[in-house]
Amino acid sequence: MSTLIDPAGITPAASGITGVTNTIQKIAAPVRPGREEEAPTALDEVKQSAFGSLFTDLIQSVKDTDAEFTQSQYLLATGQLDNPVQVGISAYKAEISLNLLIQLRNRALDAYNELKNMSV
Repeated sequence: MSTLIDPAGITPAASGITGVTNTIQKIAAPVRPGREEEAPTALDEVKQSAFGSLFTDLIQSVKDTDAEFTQSQYLLATGQLDNPVQVGISAYKAEISLNLLIQLRNRALDAYNELKNMSV
């Protein structure tokens, strides 16, 4: 029987509590019969195409510039940033990369809708 210990180092039994055991277990994800190895989906194929990699790279760029902006804000708040203008520059970079991603998304959706509405 395993005993629980709190951060102060006191066991439940030492504090007068009895019958406490560690019953936390990791629950595995359910396995579907006959589906142990899933075939690649169409989404995986799109992610590996040039079109998908373009958007994947753009999303990563947005994440990177946002992280740079957050880091510069932290450095400014803690007094570790020598040039406060750097915060504005990183904010502008983050804004530009997000706007580029939004514009490309809108253009891709417009092209898709145009192709969808074409009569064959």
